[in-house]
Amino acid sequence: MAAQAPDPSVAVPSKDVGQPRAGRLVSLDAFRGATIAGMILVNNLGDHTNAYWPLLHANWNGWTPTDLIFPFFLWIMGAAMAFSFASRKARGESPDAFLRHVAIRAGALFAIGLFLNAFPNFDFASLRIPGVLQRIALCYLFASLIAFYSGARGLVLWSAGLMGVYWALMKLYPVPGHGAGILDQQGNFIQYIDSLLMQGHLYRNQLRWDPEGLVSTLPSIANTLFGLVCGGILRSDEDARTKLRSMAAWGFGLVALGLLCDLWLPINKNLWTSSFAMFTSGHAFLAMALAWWFVDLKGWKRAAQPFVIFGLNAIAVYALSSLLSDVLSITGAKDAVYRGFFLRVASPVNASALYGLAHVLFLYGVAWVMYRHRLFLRL
Repeated sequence: MAAQAPDPSVAVPSKDVGQPRAGRLVSLDAFRGATIAGMILVNNLGDHTNAYWPLLHANWNGWTPTDLIFPFFLWIMGAAMAFSFASRKARGESPDAFLRHVAIRAGALFAIGLFLNAFPNFDFASLRIPGVLQRIALCYLFASLIAFYSGARGLVLWSAGLMGVYWALMKLYPVPGHGAGILDQQGNFIQYIDSLLMQGHLYRNQLRWDPEGLVSTLPSIANTLFGLVCGGILRSDEDARTKLRSMAAWGFGLVALGLLCDLWLPINKNLWTSSFAMFTSGHAFLAMALAWWFVDLKGWKRAAQPFVIFGLNAIAVYALSSLLSDVLSITGAKDAVYRGFFLRVASPVNASALYGLAHVLFLYGVAWVMYRHRLFLRL
């Protein structure tokens, strides 16, 4: 049987959504901006050994508010994809052009991530291959293809399938020398695959695995697909109350499922377990519902504007933050400023947080200048 030509309209099926809305969803930009601001803060603390616990990742199992940040960004990307896909469909973009755009954007994100990992030494013999932008690129690529070929119902089925496959691999595959079902830092299936395929090119080579490695990308794609589901809800012709109820139902339902699955596969950001993907996606639904209610329905747009400015240049701000952090560390400026000023005016934990906030404020200034001059990084 000959395969039918793919139709980009399946990414946002007409039976589930209305016509593309004019303008941007301000709450989604604000949510993205708040997430990037949080990411900059927690990545640039003055001292990670002296910090408030909400600003640190969980050591292993469990979660902190910081552990919500990265999955939130993947989820937000998925929600935005529902709108961008509909806009492309409305412009009459061909399937080939759509797929070409997806491939180019994913490749560009992956390349920027590799550049940030290589900077400043560019030692390709030990270059870390995985990374934050690399995971974003892979999630964008595979979520786009799934939405393109599968439609709205397929988003849920693929999410369940990806998390189920991950669960089976982690719990049932016998890792050589360790056995099946190991969820500790040593001997888990993720470590086995990462060390087998990317030895010497990982974030934590002493453990031979990477928090943004290959296997844990499977459930992270589900985060993006759940965001696409919410994008479909927001684009639908339902009234506001129905949309809020739908988002709340998804949110509370996924949080509850994540907590239930935690009994068998612990919530763990480092392993990005299926329970973690559901738990964090549920919180993203609830956070988006609140943002949409206050910003777009109640009109709190002025209060959200600083986060919107961040959100409109999220990738550019994140990349600049990474480069700035490297430069400050290499030149010794971080140590000089942190010890010479922040530790003199505040206690260690407060100085650590204030140093991170200084990064946020500086990069907000950069984002504000870009916004004023209508400079937006488009990939």
